[in-house]
Amino acid sequence: MTAHSSSTSREYTDEEIRSLVRDLESLKSGQTAAAALIGCGPRAVPYLRAFVLRGRARGVYQPRQLAVETLAELGAKDVLLEYLEQPVQIEDAVVRFGEEAVRSTAARELGRFGTHDVFERLRKLAEDRLLPGLVETLGMFRKTEAVPYLLRALEDDICRSPAQEAIRKLGAQAVPFLVDAAAKRSPSADEESPSSKQRRRWSLRLASEQELSPLEWPQVRALLDDSDPEIVMTAARVALDIAPTGDKEYAVRRLIEMLPRANWFLKGEVQAALAAHFDLARKTIESEIARRSASDQKEKAKDMVLRLLINLKRQTAESRTDT
Repeated sequence: MTAHSSSTSREYTDEEIRSLVRDLESLKSGQTAAAALIGCGPRAVPYLRAFVLRGRARGVYQPRQLAVETLAELGAKDVLLEYLEQPVQIEDAVVRFGEEAVRSTAARELGRFGTHDVFERLRKLAEDRLLPGLVETLGMFRKTEAVPYLLRALEDDICRSPAQEAIRKLGAQAVPFLVDAAAKRSPSADEESPSSKQRRRWSLRLASEQELSPLEWPQVRALLDDSDPEIVMTAARVALDIAPTGDKEYAVRRLIEMLPRANWFLKGEVQAALAAHFDLARKTIESEIARRSASDQKEKAKDMVLRLLINLKRQTAESRTDT
């Protein structure tokens, strides 16, 4: 958002600045008012501050969002931080959703400043409440101190995507944190919450996107015996890349054992992994095919795993014949 030359060609009076701030309420002329306010420079900041800090949160949140963006354009870092650090208690769900969108925008806009004090104050805010814009800005700093908050954000459906992106930007620095998080069940091992499972699944999957070293393997190996199919399958795919031969063979067995509980996406991943390591997996696959083929015709007709393994063996043989 930038000011038009027409909005910077004259000095505005204090009353005119107040009027421009009120004009932010108009969905039609709000952008024009914002551009004029940017042209006013620092003089507009106190009026915008009052609008944002003392104004009433509403379901129609775009005017407040526009005011926050205008403050960012004016370099009013401290006002944005002051706004975010205000305690918020909103009962109405629609109004709360709107105000969270405004707060998320404020946190995102603070990313343009990139200073240590911004990082520290946002990190403190993240201890109480995560927002997509807050997670996104913490990630922009590429500091490992932000990782605990990014890992917690993996549990949240709204914040997960910016958290994933932020963790990917950290690259290999994040791997030890991710491997550790993949093993930590919350609130306990016996009664793990669905959000904890999501965090562990994504932590391991994000770790697997990096080049893991054999030094990280012992921690990942323990996850081959996890109760969650997705975690087992991700750990097994890691095993096929970096583990000793004995662990690779065990990983193949675990992949096959998990197939009945896997969704179609995971089944596709398992099939691809077994095909890529077919020479290693051949003996286990053929043994499983023989075991399942010993069932009666009715059982075999319903056996999805048997069909998948037979198709995998045939396709691999055909692809090798073609080459």
